[in-house]
Amino acid sequence: MTIKPLAMGDTIPDFQTTDETGQDYSSKSLRGSPVIIYFYPRDNTPGCTLQACDLRDNYEHFLKIPITVLGISGCSLDSHQKFKTKNSLPFPLLLDEDHRIAKSFGVWGEKKFMGKSFEGIHRTTFVISKTGNILKTYLKVKPSLHSSMVLEDVRNLRF
Repeated sequence: MTIKPLAMGDTIPDFQTTDETGQDYSSKSLRGSPVIIYFYPRDNTPGCTLQACDLRDNYEHFLKIPITVLGISGCSLDSHQKFKTKNSLPFPLLLDEDHRIAKSFGVWGEKKFMGKSFEGIHRTTFVISKTGNILKTYLKVKPSLHSSMVLEDVRNLRF
């Protein structure tokens, strides 16, 4: 199955979830300010940790724009809490244990690792306007280059 992530101009789908503290988030609550939503496969894996820490290390630059940063994976509440605490992450990690949000954004699908196929989240980032439209989609994100690439682009976007 080929994944088909949302693209520039698409409106984000309706969703509701909570973060690792229990705070509610929805597609409607995100309206009014620009948002970066980054989907990542799993808490505490090398690539996902590198990506999250890279965003953490550049978080102050995102705040100055200002733009909200949100991470989403299919991990549990307990996993998100430990991952956030262990890595001192300053941004919310949203829950998507049933993968409904990942599927609606088109980032859930077949993956291959060490010759095995399985279903999972494809590392993908979306920059979303104040009105809920996708301004930019980043596919096959490289964790170590992620935040600098996104930061450079969002500095030049009109929200």
